[in-house]
Amino acid sequence: MVYVKKSDRTLVGISVSKKHGKAVVRNRIKRLMRAVYYPLIQSLKKGYLIVFVPKVTDAYSYERFSEDIRYLLNKERLFDDVE
Repeated sequence: MVYVKKSDRTLVGISVSKKHGKAVVRNRIKRLMRAVYYPLIQSLKKGYLIVFVPKVTDAYSYERFSEDIRYLLNKERLFDDVE
């Protein structure tokens, strides 16, 4: 899930609840998500607050987060026309 709000600058956040597991698991999820969206930051439109909230699943992987984040950003039309 992604929350988007218009702003004067671009900020990206991640919210992982305790439903996902203990701190080690939550931190791994955040690291994976950061690894996915860092390369995409340059191709995003400027002036948005973006918060990613992952779904609770049995397994978390880079590939899955990559597909989901790209899909959500595309759905919200947050990519510049370049991509």
